[in-house]
Amino acid sequence: MRSSFKLELAEARAMAQAALKKAEELRVPETVCIVDDGGYPIALERMDAARITGPQIAWNKAFTAAGHKRSTHLFTTPPAGPALPGNEAFGIQWSFEGRFAAFVGGFPVVVDGEVVGGVGLSGGNGERIRSAGSPRSRR
Repeated sequence: MRSSFKLELAEARAMAQAALKKAEELRVPETVCIVDDGGYPIALERMDAARITGPQIAWNKAFTAAGHKRSTHLFTTPPAGPALPGNEAFGIQWSFEGRFAAFVGGFPVVVDGEVVGGVGLSGGNGERIRSAGSPRSRR
């Protein structure tokens, strides 16, 4: 048996607040979702004026990053992104009842080399989403 880290509510809330603070600095209304290693939400926050579709999109991104143990934008980064047409995982975004997100905004939460959850952001463009989310995904 091996021991493992578990993401807890206080940590998830701290990550969500850090992402929302950065989104405020960027003046981008965002939704952020922090999930555990099974892809289930621990914290979900939608800023005032953020899109009503944001919570589901942010959850999908966090679910994908945690479950597949990689940032979601890597699936469609040319030329070798596995979800690009002609590559081995083309169409993967239709799996898991459409919950698989193959675009920017999902980041795995990694502690001592182990994925313990995911962060999903929805509301900004790719560059702004990376700025608000990716620093929270590394230790």
